[in-house]
Amino acid sequence: MKLPEVEDHMHKAVEATQRSFNTIRTGRANSSLLDKVTVEYYGAPTALKSLASINTPDASTITIQPFDRTSLNLIEKAISLSDIGLTPNNDGSLIRLNIPPLTSDRRKELVKLAAKYAEEGKVSIRNIRRDAVDSIRKQEKSGELSEDVAKDTQDKVQKMTDKYIAKIEELLAEKEKDITTV
Repeated sequence: MKLPEVEDHMHKAVEATQRSFNTIRTGRANSSLLDKVTVEYYGAPTALKSLASINTPDASTITIQPFDRTSLNLIEKAISLSDIGLTPNNDGSLIRLNIPPLTSDRRKELVKLAAKYAEEGKVSIRNIRRDAVDSIRKQEKSGELSEDVAKDTQDKVQKMTDKYIAKIEELLAEKEKDITTV
């Protein structure tokens, strides 16, 4: 495994963690809350954002305007069955989701969820580091790399790992601040 490839994998792990953070409610309306919602549309699971335009007209409301009006009830059902914990209001042409203010207990639960997502991201980065170090050791054993070059490369991989884990820590701190801010 080459260093640019290792760095690319680590960067993607941070991006995946960021996407996970975006699905956590912070008390403000955010269309990314609906990113994981899929609708059974003509027998195939389809991402909600492929079936409707999603807007946030104010801080406590999300509106969903389907491209095809016949899918309105399907979208409503998918939101009701999802784990976002919001009740859809269907007015015949669009769906409104009212975001209630978060209770302090719910905020604590969401902070724990964010910490869990951050830990998953860190584990992913550590797994990438492990694979890279194993690859370097194999190259050293086979004689492709000298002992000094292998040691230097392992040090670079460790520095990259530290850098990306610090990025996840920053994202987590930012998300916790968003969640706990009333």
